[in-house]
Amino acid sequence: MTYWFDESRGTGFCLIDAPDIKTAMRVHDEAHGEVAKDVIEVDLSAEQAFLGRVSDPEPSGEARNVTIDSALRAIMFTDIVGSTSMTERLGDARSVEMVRAHDAMVRRALKDKDGHVVKHTGDGIMASFADAAASVHCARAIQQAFEAFNLASKEKLQVRIGIDVGEPIADSNDLFGATVQLAARLCQLAEPDAILVSSAVQDCIRDHLHVTSIGPCHLKGFLQPVDVYDIEWR
Repeated sequence: MTYWFDESRGTGFCLIDAPDIKTAMRVHDEAHGEVAKDVIEVDLSAEQAFLGRVSDPEPSGEARNVTIDSALRAIMFTDIVGSTSMTERLGDARSVEMVRAHDAMVRRALKDKDGHVVKHTGDGIMASFADAAASVHCARAIQQAFEAFNLASKEKLQVRIGIDVGEPIADSNDLFGATVQLAARLCQLAEPDAILVSSAVQDCIRDHLHVTSIGPCHLKGFLQPVDVYDIEWR
């Protein structure tokens, strides 16, 4: 709602309207990682008595040009190729180690490209990006990381990746809707080591990367054929 900064002590104070302390802490953690040292609950009447009406100051200077975060998100799914047969061949303990290797490489690429893990799917990861181009560059980095891993590992790991961009629905720390469904279907359609994207994603990266048109594809859950594109990453 508002904030203060004590320059002499180097401390900041935020007045937050939240349903509980846990939620307030989580918002800070997910937004920028700076978690409050102390959280003190205050009564609304006490806050109004001390501060009066709390309102945002009028923007000035560069603040007038601030951009508001839109609901647009690029959704990316990764999937380990042959995960079931890998478990049968290697056993549970060793296959878990391989999944951890996958997770580490994917999460490292996500961190570098400002991506966020939405959830782990068991044999893959669902992630979101505020920028579609960043999601594609992240996917390319992931495939390059797996190629390097396979050069040094006796046991090989392959992933397929699918990406779509749109306005998914957020609920209970998860994302839903057609954008999520299409990204998942593209991931399922992809060959090992491939990155498949929708036409919406392709429009965002036009002329920046080598893209091959796969053509219209019939995907489960979608009445109309979907234009699919393959991203070159080597």
